Formats: sequence, structure tokens, C-alpha cells
Amino acid sequence: MTDRFAHTAPSIDGPAAHAFSVTPDDNTDLEEVTRGLYCGTAGDIALRMQSGAEVVFTNVAEGSFLPVRASRILATGTTAAAIVGLV
Repeated sequence: MTDRFAHTAPSIDGPAAHAFSVTPDDNTDLEEVTRGLYCGTAGDIALRMQSGAEVVFTNVAEGSFLPVRASRILATGTTAAAIVGLV
């Protein structure tokens, strides 16, 4: 398959090159720090930022993208589902 951008340096503003399913967990970090999250089912997303700060994004709409560098999605406070990590 041709990849016209194979020799282009990745950018934090560019599209994600990898995605993974997220299972909220109060004690376990994500497999990678994200460059963004996709919310498949509406609700709140409680997370720990790369900096260590914890925050809750409330009323995240179904189908939303959050441009956040998250290291953990917390089970406590997260009501959204079908969350996908983007890197």
C-alpha cells in the first residue's frame, strides 16, 4: 500500500497513526499516553493528564474527540463508554 506521508515527520496536530480500546481503571495507566480520545457513548470522562493533573470532562457528546494527552482513564467518575485512545 502506498503511504504518501511515510517520510513526513509526525506532528501532534496531525492525524493519529494508532488507536486502542480504553478500559477505565483507577490503578492502571494506558498502554501509551494519548494525543486524543474518541468518545463512542456520551457521558463523563475522568482522566489523568500526562502532567499528573486529574480532571473530569462532563457531558462529553457521543462521537466527540478530545485533544488531550491522557495517561490514565479513571473508572471512578467515568460514565462514557466505547472510549478509544488515539496516538
